[in-house]
Amino acid sequence: MSIPSHTSSFKKARPVQMPQRANGKLRVAAILEAAAAVIGEKGYESATMAEIAARSGTKIGSLYRFFPNKESVADTILIGARENIDNVFDRFDARANGLSIRALADDLMGLIFELFSRPAFMKLLDAGQDWSVKREEFRSALQQRVAKTLMIHTPKLSKKSAVDIALVVMLNAKAVATHKAFFDHSASSAADEFRDMTRLYLQSRLRSLAAP
Repeated sequence: MSIPSHTSSFKKARPVQMPQRANGKLRVAAILEAAAAVIGEKGYESATMAEIAARSGTKIGSLYRFFPNKESVADTILIGARENIDNVFDRFDARANGLSIRALADDLMGLIFELFSRPAFMKLLDAGQDWSVKREEFRSALQQRVAKTLMIHTPKLSKKSAVDIALVVMLNAKAVATHKAFFDHSASSAADEFRDMTRLYLQSRLRSLAAP
């Protein structure tokens, strides 16, 4: 059995302490908001517990009482994002079957882009360290939900094809989110090209299956 090259995983034995009282819940919410801001600005590797504590107005001892280390803070942010996926896609799936392929492509790109365009979230997903299974769980869950939406829209689509197509749509949305600053100042409207590419791609894969 291989031993992890980093030692931080051993610090995760103590679980996150989620408070039951209202004041404690507000404190944890403030900590997570501050953590998202710090990670969004500096990246996961450069963010520190001390800065998260200072930004949230929390004593460092209280921060460690709730979260044993920085990894557990990041995990909690990703868990919240993971839970939000189901809520967002449940609402989207309720109307997916009635969308044209073009509208499906545009709405899927917009939905995924909104998830990816949060600075802290992108920094966590792209963090260089292999510190969290929560990151891979999120990616997998998002891909499965996009695949499910595609199959709701096009029932004849196989699950394997849906999962593969979902990955392509996710990568296109992530590319736009990652390079948003460039696209916003690009005269060539490259972001629109990604959207057009997604529309054409989905039309090529779904149109024949969607036909009666």
